[in-house]
Amino acid sequence: MARGVHLIKTNFAKHALTEKTMDLATPASPLSFLAGDGEVAQRMRDLDWSTSPLGDPEGWPQSLSLVVSLMLSSKFPMFVAWGPQLGFLYNDAYADILGSKHPQAIGQPFQEVWSEIWTDILPLIQAAMSGNAIYRQDLPLLMLRRGFEEQTWFTFSYSPVRDESGHVAGMFCACTETTARVLAEHAVIESEARFRNMADHAPVMMWVTDPSGHCTYINRAWHDFTGQTQEDAQGFGWLEATHPEDKIEAERIFREANATRSPFRAEYRLRRHDGTYRWALDAAAPRFDDNGEFLGYVGSVIDIDARREVEDRQRRSEATLRTLTNALPAFVWFATPDGETHYLNNRWYEYTRQTREEALPNGWITTLHPDDVEETAARWTEAREQGKTYEIEVRYRRADGVYRWYVVRAEPLRDSSGSVTGWVGTSIDIHDRKEAETALRESETQFRIMADAVPQIIWITDAEGRAEFFNRHWYVYTGSEPTETTASAVSDRHVHPDDGEATLAAFDAARVNGTTFLVEHRIRSASGDYRWFLVRGEPYRDPQSGAIVRWYGASVDIHDRKVAEAKLHDLNQTLERRIEAALQERKLLADIVEGTNAFVQVLSADYEWLAINRAAADEFERIYGKRPQVGMNMLELLADHPQNQATVRRIWARALSGEEFSEVGEFGDPDRDTRFYEMKFSALRDDSGELIAAYQFVYDVTERMEEQERLRKAEEALRQSQKMEAMGQLTGGVAHDFNNLLTPIVGSLDMLQRRGVGGEREQRLISGAMQSAERAKTLVQRLLAFARRQPLQAVPVDMAKLIQDMGQLVASTTGPQIKVAIDVSEDLPPAKADPNQLEMALLNLAVNARDAMPEGGTLRISASQEVVRDGPRPDLQPGNYIRLSVADTGSGMDQATLARAIEPFFSTKGIGKGTGLGLSMVHGLAQQLGGALKISSRPGFGTNVELWLPQSLEAASPATEAPEAVASVPSQTTALLVDDEELVRLTTADMLADLGYNVIEAASAEQAIAILDGGQRFDVLVTDHLMPGMTGTDLVEIVKARLPGTPCLIVSGYSGDQGIEPGLARLTKPFRKDELANMLNQLQGAASVK
Repeated sequence: MARGVHLIKTNFAKHALTEKTMDLATPASPLSFLAGDGEVAQRMRDLDWSTSPLGDPEGWPQSLSLVVSLMLSSKFPMFVAWGPQLGFLYNDAYADILGSKHPQAIGQPFQEVWSEIWTDILPLIQAAMSGNAIYRQDLPLLMLRRGFEEQTWFTFSYSPVRDESGHVAGMFCACTETTARVLAEHAVIESEARFRNMADHAPVMMWVTDPSGHCTYINRAWHDFTGQTQEDAQGFGWLEATHPEDKIEAERIFREANATRSPFRAEYRLRRHDGTYRWALDAAAPRFDDNGEFLGYVGSVIDIDARREVEDRQRRSEATLRTLTNALPAFVWFATPDGETHYLNNRWYEYTRQTREEALPNGWITTLHPDDVEETAARWTEAREQGKTYEIEVRYRRADGVYRWYVVRAEPLRDSSGSVTGWVGTSIDIHDRKEAETALRESETQFRIMADAVPQIIWITDAEGRAEFFNRHWYVYTGSEPTETTASAVSDRHVHPDDGEATLAAFDAARVNGTTFLVEHRIRSASGDYRWFLVRGEPYRDPQSGAIVRWYGASVDIHDRKVAEAKLHDLNQTLERRIEAALQERKLLADIVEGTNAFVQVLSADYEWLAINRAAADEFERIYGKRPQVGMNMLELLADHPQNQATVRRIWARALSGEEFSEVGEFGDPDRDTRFYEMKFSALRDDSGELIAAYQFVYDVTERMEEQERLRKAEEALRQSQKMEAMGQLTGGVAHDFNNLLTPIVGSLDMLQRRGVGGEREQRLISGAMQSAERAKTLVQRLLAFARRQPLQAVPVDMAKLIQDMGQLVASTTGPQIKVAIDVSEDLPPAKADPNQLEMALLNLAVNARDAMPEGGTLRISASQEVVRDGPRPDLQPGNYIRLSVADTGSGMDQATLARAIEPFFSTKGIGKGTGLGLSMVHGLAQQLGGALKISSRPGFGTNVELWLPQSLEAASPATEAPEAVASVPSQTTALLVDDEELVRLTTADMLADLGYNVIEAASAEQAIAILDGGQRFDVLVTDHLMPGMTGTDLVEIVKARLPGTPCLIVSGYSGDQGIEPGLARLTKPFRKDELANMLNQLQGAASVK
């Protein structure tokens, strides 16, 4: 019987090979038979075959290639041994059997791989290589595959494989390890006859049909499960074992598939030999011979009753979930992918008194406040179209007609392919919070309006004198900016030096005694002048404790009173002397007015000059070409300049009405000269107080205005630079912490993927989670790029070649509606840059250009050599640069958008259409490389983005791809792992253990030194960098001093240098096991060379 089963398995393999031959008849490449996403297939593609007796896979015979292709696609453990030295090849399922021999065993001689069992299997191998198929059940073998001797049992078959000439060139093995079952059977002391009977049965039910669809073979597993014999199942007799309710559908599926000769899967209930039914999955594929002739089907049937039970439990779980939602104090709802609500929990019906018929599917909309309906519909539509989180604050009408505020949030539900299958949402009552926020805003607004309306200085401090509030009058008068300050700081900056000590002493006394603070002092104005103020402050006490918690005060301008008092005092003491001095002063004043460079004019109510000094007349003649004289009319003299005439009429009308004021204006004939003038107007009255004229003092302030404008622009540039630097520091820190969070996530998901945990559904979920983690990792890299914290490998880059090579990718990315033009000189000097980051930056700019041209247009990419000298580009140091330009003919940007273009997370593309980090990343890259980013844009005329990069003095080297390192860990290798983050340390330890290391863990550098002091030795150090106390680099220095030659690896969640020596090996978080293995292998290789 065993021999017969083996022959059938061999025929199955032959038919499968025939199938594979058809699939590979037109391979995409000579190595297409190594295609697949399995680990072993990947390793075979990357392996250096020069040391293998099998040689280069491109030279393998077709017979070997087909067997290898079949083997790699199988989930069952298999291997192939080929050639005189029996070069060893195997699949992913067999890799677990090899233990620590994997992956070094790939391509090596069979005898070297299994030297410890060679004498046991040699006769079997010789028989197979002689052309005889060999089958063994539960063969005992003493293996050395995990560093110690291990008794194992295997069931396997050796089948000879012939080359194109018909000679036996190798052997094929399908095997399964039965160690666990054999040991279990030994434990219960079962008889040898029962052991052989159980081992003789295949693990699944299998069947074969001929081209007509008649069943020609069933295996023992089918018989054991259903009780049917070979005769019972022949033809379509197997249908008698299906459930009567499933029989017709099962037959229909099979006959339709047989007619079209296509694979099929069917689920139906299958009767066991005891009469009970269990759900089974029947899957089959058609067989074809070498000529493509249909031979029938081969299929397998597996018991899925447990899976169906799980699905039933899931449905029951959903019912439980609905019960739980009814217990929540919020509205909970479910909706279809197109937005129609199909479930609302009981809280909704209690609140609105709607019936289910009234509320579903869209009747709930009638409870929305009329002002919220339009925005709710727009936001809900946008969320569904983009598959993004939906969140909004709305008002729902209660059953009594009262509206209350709710915050609504919904998340999309997705299937394994990422498609939205529905929505789940909640609505939480925030009405009381909204009312409180509104009342607080209104109260604060009223207070500020009242305080700003007072024409005096109003201030508030805490009990210690720290300023909490100044009204607008304070900032207008002092010219200061809002900032945190104290009483002593205010005194130092704004109070007259002679008054500061007395002011602070009075305030300290008031605070100590709890009495009114009262003092007179001088405060400096924005222009630098001092004016006298009367300051009064009253303490506010806590109603419960009586302690002073705040001071409320006002500073009243008493300068005019103080000046008048001083003048009266002086007048009383020097009246006689002052009269004489006044007469002399009057003459002196007339001389000064005539001789001053200030422009002095006096006009009557009819705009006629009553007086004008020489300087004013000269200036008027210079800018207008006409010289004024007393008695002339100013408006008539300006008749040829209507705009200036209107301005003069408006300004002098105010002065001639009695208003005293100052104003700055621009005057003059544009064909001659225009200047800015500061004019101070005053009224001229007779002894009775009657207004008779107005006069002005005027100064040319053109240079001052220009300097103020330059200062304003410089301050704006400084504020922008400081803001971007602060945001860079913030994003860099966030990225560092996020990398620490991502490391255990990525590491754990990587481990679950590699170990194949769970079924197909769980693996899809794990894969989806890993994709999300990789996207988060990419987002962190963009944040680091903006923050200029990413590690760069700046090398000489052939810009012409890079741009030409990127041209096709850019064209495919932008689409056929956009014409991509490249203008680059072949003799363009190299730039100093990181080629990978530069390619990403260029692609980002191309995508932005594409999005700006939805109707199509032209995208031009050019590069040229530029020289920057002192002056014109303050953002660039003098030197030679390569200017990379990406220009589009799209919609362009206005000045407001252009001013914020490089801000992180700022985007005009809408929610879900961009992260807002593209230009931020390019800007950060440019600055990190010592270059700059320049953006020019006008609405309707497109955008031109220029990336300036330093020119390299070295020639660019051709790019080479380093072969991926394959980790090889000697047995008994110990790694000391140091990390203060427990989850990161746990994940990394699991990776190291999977790689074959013995792991010693330490939560800090100090703990690691204690381990070293205790005499424990290790072969490699893996340590975090930034930890409380001693850093990772400090620890590396100590280890290298005490254990020279020990390989050391720094692991950091912050991609900047942060004090890491350039020569130290570094791995950036998050990382996968392969990345850790490759880095450790490189370190160990370097250490062995030394």
